[in-house]
Amino acid sequence: MAARNMWKSYLLWCANEHVSFRIPEVESVLAMYKIPHTWIDKPEENPWMLISMPSEECAVKLMKRCVTVRSIIELWAQSTTKEHLDNQLKTLPAEFTSYFKKENKFKVVVDIFNKVISQEEKIKKIESFSYLPILGSANLKNPDVTYYYYEFFGLDAGRIPENPFNYFFGRWISDSERTAVAKYSLKTRHFIGNTSMDPQLSMIMANLAQIDNGHIVVDPFVGTGSLLVAAAHFGGYVCGTDIDYLTVHGRMKPTRAHQKKREPNEDIKGNLKTYNLFSRYLDVFVGDASTPVWRSNFRFDSIITDPPYGIRESTYKVGSKKIAPIPDEMLSTHFPSKTQYGLGDIYKDLLNFAANNLKLHGRLVFWIPIIRMEYDPDLLPEHPCLETIANSEQILNLHSSRRLITMQKIMEPKEAIDSAIIHNLQYTFRHKFFNTSEIKGHGKEDESVRNLTKRSKRGNGIAKLPCDK
Repeated sequence: MAARNMWKSYLLWCANEHVSFRIPEVESVLAMYKIPHTWIDKPEENPWMLISMPSEECAVKLMKRCVTVRSIIELWAQSTTKEHLDNQLKTLPAEFTSYFKKENKFKVVVDIFNKVISQEEKIKKIESFSYLPILGSANLKNPDVTYYYYEFFGLDAGRIPENPFNYFFGRWISDSERTAVAKYSLKTRHFIGNTSMDPQLSMIMANLAQIDNGHIVVDPFVGTGSLLVAAAHFGGYVCGTDIDYLTVHGRMKPTRAHQKKREPNEDIKGNLKTYNLFSRYLDVFVGDASTPVWRSNFRFDSIITDPPYGIRESTYKVGSKKIAPIPDEMLSTHFPSKTQYGLGDIYKDLLNFAANNLKLHGRLVFWIPIIRMEYDPDLLPEHPCLETIANSEQILNLHSSRRLITMQKIMEPKEAIDSAIIHNLQYTFRHKFFNTSEIKGHGKEDESVRNLTKRSKRGNGIAKLPCDK
């Protein structure tokens, strides 16, 4: 491995959406592949991060997984002024100028953040680098080398400065895995439901869970299987359970406009077959998450899930107040009755299941709904065998959000008393979601929401749906 002083600096140019998930996703992939690195700068909101790594191979490996990053650039120069940037480029070391050879066809890409400019202005910016001794010919369709020039005009779309805050120039190394997001779009997916997870968020969850080739992955609240698609895309063998018989078998009411009935093969298996991922499918069956059917000594590599919150999907489990036994002659056709399954109980059972059935160092990734004015990270669910690795927020509306929690199993349960610790924060979520006037501070738009709204021109902002579950 190259000595640390020989490492190169790289620019991660990010998509301006799901901002709070960028750093956790990148760090999760770096840890999964054990990529040596040193952070130079990783701002939480700006659409770029700077990192040092030993080789270009490391950069390519990182990009094969990330979906919050658009591309990675070998950084040649950066500055807060164009003049200083030019001075850096005029004194490039030989390792960079070797790409200026006559036989190398090239192109220059100009990317401006938070400001729209014309094609003529882009050409002028490209011509401003005419001092570079590039000997090759321009080729926009099939270049040997691509140079990127970035200008960052801040995050406030209402107050765009006259000059950029930051300038970057470098050589393109690789695009990210974001192209797969369009491939798995819900608009064209074979089988979806009211709460099917957005494909980009599904892939982020798979990265946070560090799902890799050959891993066994389960979703205890599988729904229409969006998370299984993402897990299978990254090489996982997938399975899941759900208490809803109609959803598991693809027999619920169609959610697409003008569709009157489901097709015979419109189900989770149909999705995986459509994407040529059926070889990764283990099984999905009707089951109650409060009473896992898995053997106590069976271990999953990862658990990823989005439990129901009681907003768009009911929260229930098998149960009844009646204690009369079912006659033997009725067992074969009996559908068990259901009872309410409180959020506190859902997360207690989920964390206990993870502690018992995850492999050591395996990861649990799950969503939890939050009343934003009452949020306190110390009140999130805990378990003595699980350590919280990441905690990111997706804002749903002014008063509610959901947080994506990543936990890693750090030890096996030693005694039966090792159990999840559930606080009272989430027990009243459904009631407060529909009674916002009871929430202290309701109606006062806070700074984080205003900032997200200002950035909506670049694809970021408050979630369109009132709540996904």
